[in-house]
Amino acid sequence: MPRAHPGNRPDAAEIGSGGETRPQFSGPSLPPEAIAEHISVDSNYGEGSTDRDDADSAFFDRESSTASLTESIFNYQYENGRRYHAFRAGAYPLPNDEAEQDRMDMQHHIYLLIFGGNLYQAPIPQQIERALDIGCGTGLWAIDFADMHPEASVIATDLSSIQPSWIPPNLRFEIDDAEEDWSYSYKFDYIHIRSMAGSIANWPKLMRQAYDFLKPGGWIELTDFETWAHTDDNTLPETSAYHEFQVKLNEAAIKFGKEMNVAPKLRGFVKDAGFVNVVEDARKVPLSPWPQDPRLKELAMYMNLQMMESIEPYSLALFSRVLKWDKERINTLLDGVRRDLKNLNYHMYSIVHCVYAQKPLES
Repeated sequence: MPRAHPGNRPDAAEIGSGGETRPQFSGPSLPPEAIAEHISVDSNYGEGSTDRDDADSAFFDRESSTASLTESIFNYQYENGRRYHAFRAGAYPLPNDEAEQDRMDMQHHIYLLIFGGNLYQAPIPQQIERALDIGCGTGLWAIDFADMHPEASVIATDLSSIQPSWIPPNLRFEIDDAEEDWSYSYKFDYIHIRSMAGSIANWPKLMRQAYDFLKPGGWIELTDFETWAHTDDNTLPETSAYHEFQVKLNEAAIKFGKEMNVAPKLRGFVKDAGFVNVVEDARKVPLSPWPQDPRLKELAMYMNLQMMESIEPYSLALFSRVLKWDKERINTLLDGVRRDLKNLNYHMYSIVHCVYAQKPLES
């Protein structure tokens, strides 16, 4: 059975001077000017409160080395009670089981809340010919994008075959490793990369390949969260479980060879690859519902739920394979992290970075 979309799909509407079509979303949007500044704490929550409210065509017939959907792709690996991909087994540290798919779907919803329902920020033309989504996960973004751009042929790739089979006719999912040499016989108008932190060993190579396979004037867009909690008032103690968690997570990811906290570096990667008209949109996203602003509070409730579901998949493989921790030690730390995520005295937030840029017209 194909996976269902969570909630209603956004309706399309015309916005912007270029007439580009983007989705409109009824949830609270977060304009950059509203969240780039200090976030006010909701004083209605008592000290030590842990109340979380209700937060609980011919184009596709390409000759390439892209893996076909064979039985080997579904010969999943199992470890610490979670299921992992079989193609390029061990290359990606997060699981691909149903629980993780639900988390990824939730994260897609969160991105829509953050960016006011917009699937993308780059000013791509209303009519494009080809688009590529790298690391598509469950495929929700690619499905929505293909629906918005029925004129475009859309390819979405991932190491795991976890995408639905009921999809728009102009969309194709492929099992592929973006870190291998690309072998497309055509170029794209738009390349989208989201939530790939901890998945890429060589970001400069990935950016060079994206540059080479974009048409002149085409756009690239990367979006990701920092895997580091910030506070404006130093309320997260260095002795806290959450602080230990983020330090060890980044330490393990670096040893694994795929840095986790790469979001602050995305702009640099893009510029170094030769892209121009580089724009970065960085926004604060609270990790628990401590803000006073009702829009931020609603977003934070979703984010808190997503964080509760994220800490195990992000840490299990890295902590056990790289740091050589046993399951008991991992679970003890994660129990403390969950308590910290419920503690509204810890005014933690992450920063989401959206970077988009253009390939020069003459290149």
